[in-house]
Formats: sequence, structure tokens, C-alpha cells
Amino acid sequence: MLDIGTGSGCIPISLKKKKPGWDIWAVDLSEGALEVAKQNAKNLGAEIHFAKVDILNADSRASLPVFDMIVSNPPYIPLKDKEEMRENVLLHEPHLALFVSDDDPLIFYRAIIDFAHDHLKPSGSLFFEIHERLAEQVLSLLSANHYRQIMLKQDLQGKDRMISAVKSP
Repeated sequence: MLDIGTGSGCIPISLKKKKPGWDIWAVDLSEGALEVAKQNAKNLGAEIHFAKVDILNADSRASLPVFDMIVSNPPYIPLKDKEEMRENVLLHEPHLALFVSDDDPLIFYRAIIDFAHDHLKPSGSLFFEIHERLAEQVLSLLSANHYRQIMLKQDLQGKDRMISAVKSP
């Protein structure tokens, strides 16, 4: 399993605690985030493979192995939405982990789908957290790339928040 944009490592650590036999990888662009994630994994006794990878750079991600599952909560908030956000989020979350250009809010989804072409096994699963206003665009992107069993899920407030899909064999 691979977590792209791991941040503090909460997703891979939680999965490793639930599924101790899984081989879990976590990547991030931020050295600081990786250090926090490594310390969290150590403190919680979770063996995770961590790597500094820029998922937007094909050369940076090329050496990663092939996975059964890829999960990502990538940056997806258009910069124009910054004014609508709560101050506690803006003060405590790195902007690198939150925001994308207003001109290309799907940049990370396209890069991950492109990466998955060669690094996700056939019938492997892909899980994304999404911006509620980008759901239809991400669904279309997955469909255009021949994913199947595409499912959109809502969060506790009923907002479109997560998409899962299976890579065609």
C-alpha cells in the first residue's frame, strides 16, 4: 500500500496497526512532514517505508514499486477558497499540503492516476480525498482512464469527500 502526501503519517500508521502484515509505503515532498511521520511511526511501533518523493515529477516517483492500493489526500483546495477557510486550519496546516492553483485544481489527481498506470497492479484500488466541488471532475478523470467500480462517498456533513476506484485489468 502507498500513501501519497502522507503528512504526519496518520493514514499509513493507522493501516499498519490494523493490518500488521501489510507492506506500507508513505511518500511526501516535505522533509519536515516526513520527519514527523517517521517519529510518529516509531512512537506507535509501526514499520513504514518512508521516502521523499515529488509525485508531480515522473523521475522522482519512478523508482517506487508496484502497489495493490494507493491512497492520497493530496492538496486540492483552490487558492481562491482560502478566504472561506477557518483560521484554525490556516494556522495549523502547511499551505503546501492544502492549496493548488486556481488554474489547475486537478494537478495531483492527474499525476497520481498517471503514476498508477505503471505502479498500481491491475484490479488494484485507488482512494482519494477530494474537494466537494471537484467530485464530478475527478469522477470523469477516473472514468476516462478506464477505472471501474468508481464510488463517491460523503463526509459526516453530507459533502462529497472521498472517491474509490479499481484499476481495470
